[in-house]
Amino acid sequence: MSIKWICKHHTELSIEQLYAVLQLRAEVFVVEQQCVYLDVDGQDLTGDTCHLMAWQEDKLVAYLRLLDPIQQGGDVTIGRVVTAPSIRSRGIGHELMEQALENAERKWPDQPIYLSAQAHLQGYYSRYG
Repeated sequence: MSIKWICKHHTELSIEQLYAVLQLRAEVFVVEQQCVYLDVDGQDLTGDTCHLMAWQEDKLVAYLRLLDPIQQGGDVTIGRVVTAPSIRSRGIGHELMEQALENAERKWPDQPIYLSAQAHLQGYYSRYG
């Protein structure tokens, strides 16, 4: 399984990449998990928001966004963490979080990091500090 990790500022996203991101988020959050909330919340394209994507060939298999700490009260906020159903149970979620922490530290050194996630996943994410 060859995964290509890409972290892009929102201004660098292609239309195809943005479409793949929104499609994966809808597939998992809206259809699979039946979460009733406004996914397209206006924060994807603001400030220095960055998008971390994992691609397997031409398919987006994992994603999260890193929200600009200036617009989040001083904390880098990790959110919209998602993995495609087809890739789960292969360690991609752990790699996604490691990549997120590395990219956040590189872009915003020494800034506190806050993770926005569903309550039932608190135990899973607690291992990352």
